[in-house]
Amino acid sequence: MSTRIATAADLDDLVSLFAAYLDFYGVGKPEPQVRAFLAARLQRDDSTLLISRNEKANAQGFVQLYPLYDSLALRPSFLLSDLYVAEQARRQGIGEQLLEAARQHGLRTGACGLQLETARSNEAAQSLYERLGYVRDAVYLTYRLDLS
Repeated sequence: MSTRIATAADLDDLVSLFAAYLDFYGVGKPEPQVRAFLAARLQRDDSTLLISRNEKANAQGFVQLYPLYDSLALRPSFLLSDLYVAEQARRQGIGEQLLEAARQHGLRTGACGLQLETARSNEAAQSLYERLGYVRDAVYLTYRLDLS
C-alpha cells in the first residue's frame, strides 16, 4: 500500500471514495456536485488530499486536510476534515496509514498540530485516534453556526 498527495489524475477515484464517505454520514450528494467540489480543491490547492492505493493501484481511502493557524501557538496547523477507508479495505491498517501520512505532512510543513472531530457514535474511529495519540479536548467546547 502507498499513500501520497492526490493530484487531478486521482479525481475519478477520489469522487468514488468521497461519495461513499458522504453516504456513510447520511448526506449523499449527486456525483457531479462531488466531482466539482473535489476538482475545485485540487485546482485551488486550498486543501491537501492524500490518497491510499493498494499494490494493484486500487484506491482504498483518503484523508483531506485544510490549513489553519493556531493563534495561541503562533504557528500553522491543519484541520483533518475528512478520513475515509473503503468498506472492503477496512481492518487492514489503511486508516492508520492515512493518519500517519497526515502527521508526516504536518511535520514537513511545520504545523504545530492536527485537529479533527468525528461523530460521537463513531467509536471505531475514536479508538483509532486515541491509539495514535490524539487527545479528546477537555478544555474547549465546539460550537457551530449554520449559515445555510
